[in-house]
Amino acid sequence: MEDKLLQTPVIPLVQASDPEVAIRTSKALVDGGLDVIEVVMRTPEALDCMAAIVEALPDAIVGAGTVLSAGQAGSALEAGAKFIVSPGLNEGVVEASRTGGVPVYPGVNTPSEVQTAWNLGLRTLKFFPAGLAGGTPMLKALGSVFRDVKFIPTGGVSASNLGEYLAVSSVLACGGSWLTPADEIAAGNYDAVTTLAREAAGIAQSARG
Repeated sequence: MEDKLLQTPVIPLVQASDPEVAIRTSKALVDGGLDVIEVVMRTPEALDCMAAIVEALPDAIVGAGTVLSAGQAGSALEAGAKFIVSPGLNEGVVEASRTGGVPVYPGVNTPSEVQTAWNLGLRTLKFFPAGLAGGTPMLKALGSVFRDVKFIPTGGVSASNLGEYLAVSSVLACGGSWLTPADEIAAGNYDAVTTLAREAAGIAQSARG
């Protein structure tokens, strides 16, 4: 997972209620060069959508995002999630993910939360909501103290600031929903998703070399 993100450090977020739409959106992302995909658990059909993507795109690394409880984590693992992301730090979610043998990236945005996660043995954390929580200056400050921790900022990341975030040494990758605009998907314009993915991959390559 993290080796893959070192190559292409962008994680698009997919939110869908229709498995076919979820598959087409994810295929468009993969066609644009992004094959680590986070399916957010924000719709009643999210687990079905994630399972459909896992089956349709076996070479992609598909995980579950917005996981709020250990029970949700278990359901996501049963549906084929290869990683778990949560908006906050919850020990039940961490333990369920570890029991399932997959990486878990809980959300943090304060030194106390990072320290708690560090003492749980976690070394890669979601930084959320990145824009509201201080952006790159906050990431630099946290990285200077927690020197063996890597962050995945999400929330407020876009094509306009992706390069800035990826230039921070403590940032492993960035996540975002700007890559899957709801209006374009509703219109069936999946080429727009591919274009955005390709643009992000290019920005990442320029930022990281």
